[in-house]
Amino acid sequence: MKVYTKTGDEGKTSLLSKQRVYKDDIRVEAYGTVDEANAAMGLAKSLTDKEWVTSVIHPVQVELIQLNADLATESDDSAKYRITSDNVQKLEQIIDSLEERRIPDNHFVTPGGTTVSAALDLARTVVRRAERCVVKLKRQEFVPSPVALYLNRLSDLLFVLARCVEQEELVVKVTNNIVQGLNKRSDLKTMLTLDKAKKIIEAAEKKSQEIGVPMVIAVVDCGGNLVAQHREDNALLASISLSLNKAYTAVALKMPTDQAAALSQPGQQLYGINTTNEGRLVIFGGGIPIYENDLLIGGIGVSGGSVDEDMTVAQAGLESL
Repeated sequence: MKVYTKTGDEGKTSLLSKQRVYKDDIRVEAYGTVDEANAAMGLAKSLTDKEWVTSVIHPVQVELIQLNADLATESDDSAKYRITSDNVQKLEQIIDSLEERRIPDNHFVTPGGTTVSAALDLARTVVRRAERCVVKLKRQEFVPSPVALYLNRLSDLLFVLARCVEQEELVVKVTNNIVQGLNKRSDLKTMLTLDKAKKIIEAAEKKSQEIGVPMVIAVVDCGGNLVAQHREDNALLASISLSLNKAYTAVALKMPTDQAAALSQPGQQLYGINTTNEGRLVIFGGGIPIYENDLLIGGIGVSGGSVDEDMTVAQAGLESL
């Protein structure tokens, strides 16, 4: 068969249920908009190299074809329809699973963080338009309720999926930047010696004794690996891991942990970063990167007192250099 049939030259088309309607009919507008959304989802799928993203998008595209068949059927016999409440429930389950992995947003999102998320946001807005078309159609003709519900849930799914993709790529980008920075000099890993670490810890311990607060003090190299750790008598057990993770965070982000705390507030560029790296990033004061001749050689982390006390002791350790 030829692609062109000439049957629509007079401005009419055939529904799946054989009725002839004008091409600007609201039913045609509805399934045409769904087709547009499907194409936008296809664009997002073509742009990603993540198999888990494709595994979410493709099955939905297949279901949208079935949904369009329902929209192109002018009948009130619900037994003939393809999209059911089971399809809607399946979308809700996918949304719930995506919500568990994404960092919550407490502000309006500006699309365009990544190419894939931008395409997903485009698809989401088209789905919203398709939903409006279906609402208008339902006021004039019969439309099975699962169709409208499906489109409503789909727009939510695309929003959450876009945020997951966006945030995953941001974490990868930040991590790569950190790794590249650490690898600029091949001798960085050997520059923070055990002797230097002991001097730093000795100075920090002296300050902690002056203020009368038992501390745990950790020093790591430029790769975040432990060089030395010291626990004073009666220091909190929790401070063992906290001090090490503070030192690691200072190296990983190349900034004091109190600065990371400010940048990770809602609406700031590092919001939610503490939920990455299996929770290892600590975003309150007490961790400071160690530089020598403008080169990052390691980090110090202190825990046991208040945030201000931890920062004071950590700074005293640095001054030993």
